[in-house]
Amino acid sequence: MATKKISAASARAHTRKAKQKSSIPFPSGAFAKILLVVLIGLLAWGYQATRPPPPKTCGSPDGPPVTAPRIKLSDGRHLAYKETGVLRDNAKYKIVYIHGYDGCRHDVPINILSQDVIESLGVYIVSFDRPGYGESDPNPKRTVKSLAFDIQELADQLGLGSKFYVMGFSMGGQAVWTCLRYIPHRLAGAALIAPVVNYWWPRFPANMSQEAFNLRLPQDKWTLRVAHYLPWLTYWWNTQKFFPSCSAAGRNPAIFSSKDLELVSKQSSSQDYRAQVRQQGEYESLHRDLMIGFGTWEFDPMDLENPFPNNEGSVHLWQGDEDRLSPVTLQRYISQQLPWIQYHEIPGAGHLIPMIDGIGEKIFKTLLTA
Repeated sequence: MATKKISAASARAHTRKAKQKSSIPFPSGAFAKILLVVLIGLLAWGYQATRPPPPKTCGSPDGPPVTAPRIKLSDGRHLAYKETGVLRDNAKYKIVYIHGYDGCRHDVPINILSQDVIESLGVYIVSFDRPGYGESDPNPKRTVKSLAFDIQELADQLGLGSKFYVMGFSMGGQAVWTCLRYIPHRLAGAALIAPVVNYWWPRFPANMSQEAFNLRLPQDKWTLRVAHYLPWLTYWWNTQKFFPSCSAAGRNPAIFSSKDLELVSKQSSSQDYRAQVRQQGEYESLHRDLMIGFGTWEFDPMDLENPFPNNEGSVHLWQGDEDRLSPVTLQRYISQQLPWIQYHEIPGAGHLIPMIDGIGEKIFKTLLTA
């Protein structure tokens, strides 16, 4: 009898559990469907958040107007340029100037040279909007080396001759390395002015590179890590609102030294062209710059050979010892590995060394008359 009572009690308990289970508002099948819908929604949101909008190409129906002279490259893209100095056909020295991050063709520092110096030396300079900046078409297939061949095409279409000079500042200075690697036979000389350094170039000693990297602001370090390791997240990272803003993707005063800020405050030249810099979209200008500049390179600059073994030209690297964007320790190491580079270090200078009184003119004269 006891056994029967226990069995009956167990049966009643089982019945109560069954009723409790059946009273769950969402059966397992329906809950799985809802979870799947939510998951798909999150994935769709994530995909859209990481996908940059299409660029507003200059000259397109919805894009900005074309106001600058442009050449058409072999792949169909257009490159906008600006000519300054003496007339091209009368020039003794022809220079292709490469602007920096968040800049454009108007940033050529021709104002640091007096008209007497320009005419006495016979200096002609062509500056251009790098792909995606200003009025130059974006290049979604851009690689480390592609800009060097853009420069070569620009020089050929403008008739600069078999050899010309290249000069680049900041991220433009970094691009000079690609010219030294891919078109050294076209160069008469080169100047790298505070060139941006890629902390992931293989020849850097790990401890030295890490120490220099740690000098960057925390938000900058994360920006550069994303650009290097997860480039497909670069757009999302630089547009999201969950984390502190990234000074590497804008003109945050915190990334400049006190000397740099003084130079900016004293700058008298008009910059009403600033609205043109990012007018085609930040992804194909700023963000792609980060992905290319701090991505995995196809070569290491410290493996380069002297492009002028017979002293028919020279390469110069100019660096301020208080530069917060291009660490002086890494530039010193590069110059030690490449003894054929003439290294010029400016004591007390920050990143904007071309704007220092007398230094900009010295950079030009040293390159052209060395």
